[in-house]
Amino acid sequence: MSLLRSLSLLGVAVTTAVVSTRAADDTRAWITASNAHAQTLVDTLTKVSPESAGRMGVLGYDDQIADFTPGADDRTRALFTAARAELAKRLTVETDPLVRQDLAILVKSADDQLASAALTQSLTRPYRDLPQLVFFGEFSLLDDQIDAARRPAALARLRRYTGLTPGTKPITELAKARYLEKAADPALLAPFKGQVETHAAAIPRYATGIRKLYEKFGIDKLPGAPEALDALDAQFKDYESWLRTVVLPAARADFRLPPALYADNLKNIGLDIPPQELIKRAQLAYAEIRNEMKVLAPLVAKERGFADSDYRAVIRALKKEQIAPDQVEPLYREIIGKIEEIIRREKILTLPDRPMRMRLASPAENASQPAPHYQPPPLIGAKTEQGVFVLTTSSPDASGKAAAFDDFSYRAGAWTLAAHEGRPGHDLQFAAMVERGVSLARSLFAFNSVNVEGWALYAEAETKPYLPLDGQLIALQHRLMRASRAFLDPMLNLGLISRERALELLTREVCLSEGMANQEVDRYTFRMPGQATAYFYGYTRLMQLRTETEVALGAAFDRQAFNDFVINQGMLPPDLLASAVRDQFIPAQRKK
Repeated sequence: MSLLRSLSLLGVAVTTAVVSTRAADDTRAWITASNAHAQTLVDTLTKVSPESAGRMGVLGYDDQIADFTPGADDRTRALFTAARAELAKRLTVETDPLVRQDLAILVKSADDQLASAALTQSLTRPYRDLPQLVFFGEFSLLDDQIDAARRPAALARLRRYTGLTPGTKPITELAKARYLEKAADPALLAPFKGQVETHAAAIPRYATGIRKLYEKFGIDKLPGAPEALDALDAQFKDYESWLRTVVLPAARADFRLPPALYADNLKNIGLDIPPQELIKRAQLAYAEIRNEMKVLAPLVAKERGFADSDYRAVIRALKKEQIAPDQVEPLYREIIGKIEEIIRREKILTLPDRPMRMRLASPAENASQPAPHYQPPPLIGAKTEQGVFVLTTSSPDASGKAAAFDDFSYRAGAWTLAAHEGRPGHDLQFAAMVERGVSLARSLFAFNSVNVEGWALYAEAETKPYLPLDGQLIALQHRLMRASRAFLDPMLNLGLISRERALELLTREVCLSEGMANQEVDRYTFRMPGQATAYFYGYTRLMQLRTETEVALGAAFDRQAFNDFVINQGMLPPDLLASAVRDQFIPAQRKK
């Protein structure tokens, strides 16, 4: 359901972002009022997913776990239905225009949760990557930034996972039972074979990863910890065997989702055009980006003394300059420092006062999320916590073996990834929300990948002109990858291209390593179908809005002011962000 449709059902007509010229005290007041409404959904999410609560910043649920007992889906639906009804009632009487808009965002979030859950339950068997859930449930408490007083709750949570707490059953057994309740229904889609194989192969890494976290923080010395860890190992081994003997033989060979489910994925990431239209736009951009690379590659080849000036050969030559694993993090810290100098010198946008955090991923994190990524800070009550740029090093295949990447561990490749995940990309966007103050409706519940990933790709483009030539070429290569994502993901899911041809294009034309190409196609087909389209689409929407603003303001356009304004809006979807720029930013700049 679109925002406009959900609002029309409520009998209201808020269709654009509302202009705010309020004083600081008044701004804090409306955000406080909005956050009080958002607490209704926060409470609901906390009950449904306690593991996510601590990561969001909600305290008091560290020893709780997700509900897999009989009737859990019905209870979840009842909670969201009640929350949605309460928020809709409040919207009918709220008079503050900004709070009304946030209430509309909250109602839409509840609508989307209910619609997506109903669609998934009506079309697919209740299958989840349970060991991944358990790993992140533990990891969310065993983190360097987590208050040490909270960490022992990881053991209490593990005892619930393993059924050692009186009155509980092992979550693996509950998950099996929920799957088997619907496994015989021929109308429900079984999980994809490659998905199950990958999930099963990752289980030993998750078990080892949890043990290492317990050792790192001394939780393994607490009474009952050895018993709980041994129980988890045994249950995980049994669950892996069950996946291979019960789930895998019945798994489907075709990765494609039902069209309605794939369309729902696209809607939830923020895509508001048909996938066929996205394919056409992305293929055109792909051709134009590749032409730019053909022009730039000979300049890099001449500068670096490479014999072959074809862009593919130049990228392969640059990738040979691999950095030792123990030097990857220092390299990225150096690059981030240089990019921050560029940001200040060119007045791209306002930097946070504190340095950004980064670290290498553990093997368990590599298994769960193979691509380098940003781990956001808590968006509720954050004080000293920061987000973290996580550098991954390999991707396990279905056999459990790790395929090495050469895509990020070389100097020319570090520039654009640092700009995307670090600054001025994800790290700066999330830091701005935490430090400058954005309502929960606009940060947590308006969250859409089109906004988040679009901003990060836009951030790459903002820094690209100031990078070394080889860094500029790799920035274009990464933009080529985002364009290819935007047509390969829908083409694969619409049956318009084979996995083999997609892999060939990604390795030969986009110049990704075999490991990176495989995890890309896994991403499109079963890890997060549809999500990879967000980068290209979000970038094009934001770049169009930037151009529209430059045309409107002419010489009065201020890049730093525009960029600061955009990230101060939180996670507004493209249409609402555009309205905020047109109704608020442009008029304010004209008055200067």
